[in-house]
Amino acid sequence: MTRDLKRQFVSQLVESSRLLRNYIDHRAKGRGTTRAQWIVLFRLREQEGLSQVDLAEVLELQPISLVRLLDRLVEHGLLERRHDPRDRRANRLFLTAAGRQLVDDLDSLRDSIAENVLQDISEASIQTSLQTLRDIKERIKSLAEPGHIAAK
Repeated sequence: MTRDLKRQFVSQLVESSRLLRNYIDHRAKGRGTTRAQWIVLFRLREQEGLSQVDLAEVLELQPISLVRLLDRLVEHGLLERRHDPRDRRANRLFLTAAGRQLVDDLDSLRDSIAENVLQDISEASIQTSLQTLRDIKERIKSLAEPGHIAAK
């Protein structure tokens, strides 16, 4: 594979990711939420009761950035913090009924976005691309590990 092809691929990946984030932001705004809030709500629906520290790690966010986001979700009545009975310094995160309803409603938005973005792309292409993206993600994670020196 040529260096130029690799550069084109990475450039296309970065640009497509940026455009997709902007498109999702726009669509989420129409539902009164943000992409960042949406991601937190979806993750908590899957893993309710996570600590703030664990959620930050899972989402690969800085804890301070997550705290501000969580504060807004609490203010909007979508999330509640509960003290961890085993560690008084920690909070566990739970969706409220309104938060659960919103994330359930957002499922249809997620389906609509996927349908619009992937329209006319074959299932085989999507499966191949999905595996490629997973491989790239794992490679990036391994490159980011402490002590790893990337080859030039």
